[in-house]
Amino acid sequence: MRIITGSARGRKLKTLDGLDVRPTTDKVKEAIYSAIQFEIEGSTVLDLFSGSGQMGIEALSRGANLVFFVDKSKASIDCTRENLETVGFSKQAKIFNMDSLDFIATTSQKFDIVILDPPYSKDIIQQVLPMLQDRLNYGAKVVCEHEKHLNLPENVGDLILKKKYSYGKTQVTLYTYGLEEIL
Repeated sequence: MRIITGSARGRKLKTLDGLDVRPTTDKVKEAIYSAIQFEIEGSTVLDLFSGSGQMGIEALSRGANLVFFVDKSKASIDCTRENLETVGFSKQAKIFNMDSLDFIATTSQKFDIVILDPPYSKDIIQQVLPMLQDRLNYGAKVVCEHEKHLNLPENVGDLILKKKYSYGKTQVTLYTYGLEEIL
């Protein structure tokens, strides 16, 4: 696993072992960041279900101001901390070892980009999306990485589905907060 581009381009990151871990492939990560590339500079990002932290670290490498990393697994949080130290981004990170739904319910922070990559087949994205409404800045992007057969709704409150991408068994769904399509 490596950082694709930006100030830490090419740096290798530690990953977690085990059957519960499903790191985002470079191909999927590249597609996600191509879709949101113009929103990253200076943004505040939430990497929910952060795992090793690779998605949020990629955002920092590409110019995000601050990334919040949230995961309930202590092993994941330890791996994220180690990866942040390796690439020198620790000061631009806030790390929370807690349940992701509890974090959304209790934080007052607003985000420009949210990256959701929860465990598959648990309907977690459907629980998180409505909870994000008061946690997003106008125009925010919400990136959902999920199993291909999961069909997410076109709208969730003021979240509007903009695009879907498929890569093997993985699908990425991109929402925008509060922006109607202008024709």
